[in-house]
Amino acid sequence: MLHSLKTNWLRVAVHLGAWIPVAIIIWDALTNQLGAEPIREIILRTGKTALVLLVLSLACTPANTLLGFKPALKVRRALGLYAFFYALAHLTTFVGIDYLFDVALLADAILEKPYALVGAAAFLVLLPLALTSTKASMKRLGQMWNKLHRAVYLAAILVIVHFVWLVKLDVREPLIFGAIVALLLALRINFIRRFIAHWRSRMSNPQSRASLTRKINFPTDAKEHG
Repeated sequence: MLHSLKTNWLRVAVHLGAWIPVAIIIWDALTNQLGAEPIREIILRTGKTALVLLVLSLACTPANTLLGFKPALKVRRALGLYAFFYALAHLTTFVGIDYLFDVALLADAILEKPYALVGAAAFLVLLPLALTSTKASMKRLGQMWNKLHRAVYLAAILVIVHFVWLVKLDVREPLIFGAIVALLLALRINFIRRFIAHWRSRMSNPQSRASLTRKINFPTDAKEHG
């Protein structure tokens, strides 16, 4: 009952929260609060939101592995699809509004601006993942589905490189995201996962936990009696 309640509230929070950036962009557009370069502002906001949601989707499995927070697995797909939605909005704003679907101008932009090429590559990696996110696709692809969806980490790395090249000077924010993705990747390494699983198993055992507590407290007790 409690688990179901947590899952439902988390789902509601994810679905409501994912639409807040869109609402803010629309409000700011209607009230002329997008600054001197509104198109660039929309591109930046949608891109950053896509990255945040993508990182959150990657964090769902470690949240279950490390913390035993199983409800996170129930919202992983939604977070991934919302990340793709914002990536699509980001690309559409760049291609359709900024460049008016002008193929020649877009080709020049890709050749002259490496961040555009890397961003396009990231989107092309995300596209098949979004298209195969259904349960029917999971059944049809079988084990290939897991292999395909591991490419989400490649997409995340490409997005971060795209972000670094886009901002150019102040790269602190993209580097923070990069560090988070690197940590999430490290948590997928087999021996690290086994170590964490072993640690969680020991901590869930009352006897092991009590033994560990005694070991930690022993030096303090020894000093007190000395």
